[in-house]
Amino acid sequence: MKRLAFWQKKHKRVDIGVYVTSERLTLSHADESAPLEQISFAGQDWYAALAILAQRLPGAHLQIVLNSAFYQLLVVDKPAVEAAEIPQALVWSIKDMVARPVNTLHFDYFEPPESTQNKLNLVVVEREFLSEMAQAAEKYGLVISTVSIEEMAISNLSVTESLAKLVLLHEPNQELKLIIVKQGQLFMQRTVRGFNQIDKVSGEDLRLGVADSLSLELQRSMDYFESQLRQAPVAEIALLMGGDTGVLAELLAAHFYQKVAIVPCASVGEQLAKLACLESKHQQEAA
Repeated sequence: MKRLAFWQKKHKRVDIGVYVTSERLTLSHADESAPLEQISFAGQDWYAALAILAQRLPGAHLQIVLNSAFYQLLVVDKPAVEAAEIPQALVWSIKDMVARPVNTLHFDYFEPPESTQNKLNLVVVEREFLSEMAQAAEKYGLVISTVSIEEMAISNLSVTESLAKLVLLHEPNQELKLIIVKQGQLFMQRTVRGFNQIDKVSGEDLRLGVADSLSLELQRSMDYFESQLRQAPVAEIALLMGGDTGVLAELLAAHFYQKVAIVPCASVGEQLAKLACLESKHQQEAA
């Protein structure tokens, strides 16, 4: 009888990029002309947040990018076992690297492209967190197509570029990330301590030493990329952050021969939601 229910309203598939923080969902539509939206909520109440999303966009397919507060990204040695046995072997690898019992965690891994060091990138998330989000989506008829992380979303900035790009990613009150991407792939990432308030640093303080200290960290990352990963030099440095980015770009450009560019966006969260939406577009084109 369900097949004969021709009076039911049919909804065209809607793909939405969703950047998830502990306070809000930032939504980006595949239709670039549509305005970005935000859904604020408290206490990680996914049922309340996704109920609002489902009301606005019934049956939407969600390409989710998690804020770094929800996951750990670890680099571990690749276990010397068959591919099918890697997930079980990784349980033993991470026991001493995480604070919570392993049976309360969900993890997945991906290999760095062209790796010469036999390493794996391991993403660790609390199982209960993912379960609640999935159950809330199912209750309101939403489809979670992908769940990704900031570093992987950033790789969509480089899909059409043959040369490597180093992206400085910073969200308010979080540590600065240095991410190197090329041709839509994540090659390396570092979290750099001591710059979690860089969006609040004045142009004067940037000139008085902050930019110099940051330049040293950038140089270390680029040296590692070239010498250890055996890659051609980074071609561009891109800033995806708030604050006095104009002054910072000018100061960094004085230290490096690479082009220093500012990723245009109203906020970092909005840009990450747009990059999540690009993931869906690239998957459909590949299919």
